[in-house]
Amino acid sequence: MATSAIGPGFLTQTAVFTGQLGASFGFAVLLSVLFDLGAQLTIWRVVVASRRPAQELADLVLPGLGKALTLLVAIGGLAFNIGNVAGCGLGLNALFGLDVKLGAALSAALAIGLFLSKEAGRAMDRFAQLMGALMVLLTIYVAAAAAPPLGEAALRTIVPLRLDALAVVTIVGGTVGGYITFAGAHRLLDAGVAGPEMVPEATRSALTGIGVTAVMRIVLFLAALGVVAHGGALDPGNPAASVFRLAAGEAGYRLFGAVMWAAAATSVVGSAYTSVSFVRTLHPALGSRAPALIIGFIVVSTAVFLMVGQPVAILTAVGALNALVLPVGLGAMLVAAHRSGLMNGYRHPGALTLAGGAAAIVMTVLGAYTVVTRVPGLFR
Repeated sequence: MATSAIGPGFLTQTAVFTGQLGASFGFAVLLSVLFDLGAQLTIWRVVVASRRPAQELADLVLPGLGKALTLLVAIGGLAFNIGNVAGCGLGLNALFGLDVKLGAALSAALAIGLFLSKEAGRAMDRFAQLMGALMVLLTIYVAAAAAPPLGEAALRTIVPLRLDALAVVTIVGGTVGGYITFAGAHRLLDAGVAGPEMVPEATRSALTGIGVTAVMRIVLFLAALGVVAHGGALDPGNPAASVFRLAAGEAGYRLFGAVMWAAAATSVVGSAYTSVSFVRTLHPALGSRAPALIIGFIVVSTAVFLMVGQPVAILTAVGALNALVLPVGLGAMLVAAHRSGLMNGYRHPGALTLAGGAAAIVMTVLGAYTVVTRVPGLFR
């Protein structure tokens, strides 16, 4: 879940909004962590306790809702994955000077190789763990080199001078929207972690993933803030790359390539795996064809990127649009949590119900407002 959330869009969005809002973007980061906690803890616990994937639970809550959720997740996952594949190419270009399209194709081939291995699940998990550690450590180094104003960041995280609904919706959508919300819970189900007795383990796993994502968001925010606070101008064509280059010179730009590639490659794997975990339940014949569906998902994403390309505006807009999946999926899980016939004796804590409900309501309002008033302007 963590490495799925930390993708090219994550890097781009954090750099873009830090450049626009400065230290006040810390407030949006704080909100994203709080929403992440309310949403993920509810979804992971409910899915694991029920022993059912989210789309099956949603269909039991309201017939047809699971199929609608599957469609939303699959479309959003495919859109994000086009950006993930592009991010792989950009990362290898920065790291080795490799042609962007060639780098994207090679990275897609690596991802497909993971799923073709005899122990695909273990290979996917180990790859995500190693790349996640690499991303965090390299970004911490760049944040230290950027020398951000920590006092100002801490103050404006609590008392912001500027607020932006688009910033909140976009980073929440990029962190916990769409397929990302369900990535960890569905991976646990496939690994046999299921039933009320496994809820404590699911909770620990969710908190670990949320913690890794939060640390990465904070250190990337601080790196960008350090650059902006010292008068650096971010390149609108590749704002995240300019953060690393301005903070640590040419070596920083190479580090950006490593971070971008790791973020993108793990997100390609996570997006394909989680999207197919939804699609394969649409028909019994699809259940035994998950590996082929995953490979097809990656191939289609790569082909679209190679033919069309992927601008920064799409990464930002998809994050905002994907946030609208959160209220649908989270709302269904909250209702299921209080259906005793679905929960195998598990009782969902009242505090998590309130936190999840608040996240769903706030994201519905902010998401609708942003899509209507702001997202169309990204493409002008």
